[in-house]
Amino acid sequence: MRVIFAGTPAFAVPALEALVGAGHRIVLALTQPDRPAGRGLRTASSAVKEAAVRHGIPVIQPVSLRGPAAETPLREEHADVLVVAAYGLILPQAVLDLFPRGALNIHASLLPRWRGAAPIQRALLAGDSASGVCIMQMDAGLDTGPVLLREGVALVPDETAGTLHDKLAAVGARLIVDALDRLARGAVQATPQPAEGLTYAHKVEKSEARIDWTRDATQIERQVRAFNPFPGAATGFRGDDVKVWRATLLGDADALPGKVLRVGIEGIDVACGVGALRLTELQRASGKRLSADAFLRGCAIAPGESFEAVAPNESSPRRPI
Repeated sequence: MRVIFAGTPAFAVPALEALVGAGHRIVLALTQPDRPAGRGLRTASSAVKEAAVRHGIPVIQPVSLRGPAAETPLREEHADVLVVAAYGLILPQAVLDLFPRGALNIHASLLPRWRGAAPIQRALLAGDSASGVCIMQMDAGLDTGPVLLREGVALVPDETAGTLHDKLAAVGARLIVDALDRLARGAVQATPQPAEGLTYAHKVEKSEARIDWTRDATQIERQVRAFNPFPGAATGFRGDDVKVWRATLLGDADALPGKVLRVGIEGIDVACGVGALRLTELQRASGKRLSADAFLRGCAIAPGESFEAVAPNESSPRRPI
């Protein structure tokens, strides 16, 4: 098939690579404009752009797809189908209508649960036992179209956003190749999404990553996993910021939230509003991610000290994380 591919982050790259490997002709790649990234804020290309360039695929980076001028380069390619994976721009109905085989979206959830921008993080924050991928036929709504294929993935206890991202990207790559094969043979059936079980995965805000130690330890442990690797769950300590990358649940704790209970090579035990957490991987501002043992060698912490119990106001001055 002649395919136009629309995607931006690393999640979309396995799908693009799989489509190329399956022999589909990717006539054009759409991705978001280059933007400043990293500590130096140097202008960087998206992961999809870099992959497309490696394969000699033409790339365009429109700031919007609304209007005839934006539609023209898509129309001129006479593509059979549009494949979308975490593109990040709204696709107007006029664009969706350009493709005889429709527009297929690779969505990282089991729809209708977690429609929207951050399904991976929301599934982990909610304590879901499973996630998955749906290949859906796009319409003008937000992830509302009928589903062609779906596959579930069980979440393991130490699942992070990073590990789940990679699992679902691999599933999505395999499913989209299967979907296009079935589409070409007329052997695929679109199933409307059920009305029950609908939830929305709102975009992640960095402020959500601030740890509030007055919360239940289970909620904080999910927060740590959901924001690993980005933006990283953060807490205040001695006036600086510390990111918590890994933590395990402990039993009840008779102490004020944020109080350090015990310190050892296994980790730093901290009281929460309900229960306690053992912090096993941490990072100081501008430092490296370290095991608790290595972290303590550079930052001695004693039982009885406290992490900031409640997330500060956005106006509170502090070192950037």
